[in-house]
Amino acid sequence: MKPIEGADNSPAYSSRAVLLIQIALAMGGFGIGTGEFAIMGLMPNVAEGLAISEQQVGHVISAYALGVVVGAPLLAVVGALLFRRHLLILLMIVFALGNFASAMAPDYHSLLLYRFLAGLPHGAYFGVACLVAASLVPPNQRAKAVSRVLMGLTIAMLLGNPLATWLGQVMDWRYAFGLVGGIALLTVLLVSLYLPLNRSEQRSNPVRELRAFNQPKVWLALAISSVGFAGMFCVFSYLAPTLLEVTGVSKAWIPVALAAFGAGGIAGNIAGGWLFDRLQFKAVGWLLLWSTGILLLFPLATQNIVTMLLAAFAVGSMVSLSPALQTHLMDVAAEAQTLAAASNHSAFNVANALGPWLGGMAVSAGLGWSSTGLVGAATALTGFAVFVIAYRQHKLVPVLAEVED
Repeated sequence: MKPIEGADNSPAYSSRAVLLIQIALAMGGFGIGTGEFAIMGLMPNVAEGLAISEQQVGHVISAYALGVVVGAPLLAVVGALLFRRHLLILLMIVFALGNFASAMAPDYHSLLLYRFLAGLPHGAYFGVACLVAASLVPPNQRAKAVSRVLMGLTIAMLLGNPLATWLGQVMDWRYAFGLVGGIALLTVLLVSLYLPLNRSEQRSNPVRELRAFNQPKVWLALAISSVGFAGMFCVFSYLAPTLLEVTGVSKAWIPVALAAFGAGGIAGNIAGGWLFDRLQFKAVGWLLLWSTGILLLFPLATQNIVTMLLAAFAVGSMVSLSPALQTHLMDVAAEAQTLAAASNHSAFNVANALGPWLGGMAVSAGLGWSSTGLVGAATALTGFAVFVIAYRQHKLVPVLAEVED
């Protein structure tokens, strides 16, 4: 597929070409989302298969998140020297290998290592994919373009994760990771076919990106992601045992609840992009308050399967923070676009590590599985407090710029 020359000699693509590129990029998000969340639905199965506790499976989840935290900035800086098409393909190959290795892990410690390795390309892939998507549309449609790429992640919550959970329950949890590895290889094929190599693409300078990255407004945005999003992972990581131990339903309901969570994720992803295009950074504050209210109500919903499914949908809608914060970082990152975009997913996975850890502490302290909602609400409220600081600075910066002029 060849780009059409634009008026400024930069590549311009037809609407069909843009759609195919977005589908290819979203497929990678589908694979990553399925790989990241499948183990949460299979927590009892993995625990039984490796003869470990469910809290130890939570450590495996955190190991993947730690891989994202380490890999996102590191691979973004190193990968800045490559064309984006080549970098996306390379990242998906590494992701495929990490998941195939996870499927063959013989014990707890090897699974910890392989999940860490599988997490390394996660953040850099999403960061670069979102930059590619945003570069293909007008400025006032960037958040929607980012949300379309992230749609792969939310569809993974709706379809990929329940499918992988069902496959793991019927056969073995290892097949779920084998499925993810296959999706990653499919992404390599689609990106190779539909994303042209743009040799006129201006590649980033790693040193310049590192210097531009060191700004308070960037760090505050990442802090919001790290803390404010932890509540979703706090609840979602322990959704399966909560269903079994508190709601009192059979394992057959776990994929249904995961699908409800995924449906909420799709709705939230669309809403987050739409809201940010209209309210800009202010949208993040409203979404954090929405998240706090949902999580406060979660413990009240765990006693009944109907209210539990509604709660799972509502918690999934917290994904709305993702496109909003991703686009905000693109706005404030200046010359650190690649590093900032990738680091946002590093920050989200700090939340992915923090949420299960805090939730596990609450459960281990005897507060019960439902307490994850209250712990999550505390993190969302803390994220809102960081937002207030960031918003005040965000409003102050243009004023200072006018004074200097």
